[in-house]
Amino acid sequence: MGYQAYYIHPDLKLSSFDAKLYRADVLFEHHLLVWFISGETRIVQADKVHWFGAGDILFFPRNELVTVINYPKDGLPHQSVVMHLTKNRLTEFYARNKVAIRPMEPPKFRTFNHHPLLKSCLASLIPYFELNDPLPEAIASLKINEAITILRTIDPAIDHLLANFDEPGKISLVDFMEQNYMFNMSMDKFGYLTGRSLTTFKRDFKKVFQTTPQKWLMEKRLELAHYQIREKKRKPSEVYLEVGFENLSHFGYAFRKRYGYAPTEIVN
Repeated sequence: MGYQAYYIHPDLKLSSFDAKLYRADVLFEHHLLVWFISGETRIVQADKVHWFGAGDILFFPRNELVTVINYPKDGLPHQSVVMHLTKNRLTEFYARNKVAIRPMEPPKFRTFNHHPLLKSCLASLIPYFELNDPLPEAIASLKINEAITILRTIDPAIDHLLANFDEPGKISLVDFMEQNYMFNMSMDKFGYLTGRSLTTFKRDFKKVFQTTPQKWLMEKRLELAHYQIREKKRKPSEVYLEVGFENLSHFGYAFRKRYGYAPTEIVN
């Protein structure tokens, strides 16, 4: 079957796949609320790796850079219900529910485990995916507003994130790249997240690092992989996805070209 997404509404989908794994470096345009029905998920941030399973509920803020790796498990495909909390819908919601927002640290995804209120809200969408016709907007709006209300109830501070519609401002290129080099994103996206156009990003990068972004990224990713294999005693097959490579053979080729030996030849 591979990957399939069943949309009953532009903001509501059931994601399903049964391949060996699905990996993506993601930068969401909108906030997402996700309920994992089956399978297993690994989320790689700049400084941490997290594992989640069936029943877990996550909130992904927009413009957060993470690697998502999904696996089928126990003979079941990886399935999840995904709800998009778009800027337009949140603008309408907070026009009716005024709040005074305050600046926040760069947002990180939130976990709600098996919270019964969120679970019941998201589980109630499952029968709708059997519809032959799209879900009426009025019903979709009710369900999404219900989810927003639940999020505000169990995490009042989330208002300062949901009601903040600012775009990324110009930030330190060195700090950002040192923290996020393992994510396999386009130069456009790296520029956007640092508050720069593509042209300005490349110019500033060359000035700061004295090389091109592509060369610098490759070097940093291989250095991280070498450290993980030698010092952390991990296998190449365990680390290549986390450091920004999309397949094991390309990783092995680049590694050998850089160090003169294969990653499997490192003596631990």
